[in-house]
Amino acid sequence: MGYEQEYSEASFWSKARQTAKKAGKKVIYSALLLYYTTRRPETPRWAKTAIYGALGYFVSVIDFIPDVTPFVGYADDLGVLAIALSVCAAYVNEEVRQKAREKLCDWFGKEALTVDGTLERFRK
Repeated sequence: MGYEQEYSEASFWSKARQTAKKAGKKVIYSALLLYYTTRRPETPRWAKTAIYGALGYFVSVIDFIPDVTPFVGYADDLGVLAIALSVCAAYVNEEVRQKAREKLCDWFGKEALTVDGTLERFRK
């Protein structure tokens, strides 16, 4: 199953909004970084395809670890998103990071970027 076929902008925003608190900051921030990277005209088609596959996995109801599983339900999603981020990192620029941080702050509050410091690495 190609997860990129599971992706749509509407399904992404619906899943991200509905699961933001349950999925957590790291998962949502990673997904937002990828989403905004696809919006850049400079991002090549191959990178967008990889990102759509990762975001498709995120929005899909078929998961390796079901999202309803307490504590670890989004670990597989985070892993897939992290792989896509590492493959497409060259296309994640400061504008993408800023948009993702702003949306993250909308949903989690300003402290979302400094609570544990792990999101700070995406600022560079």
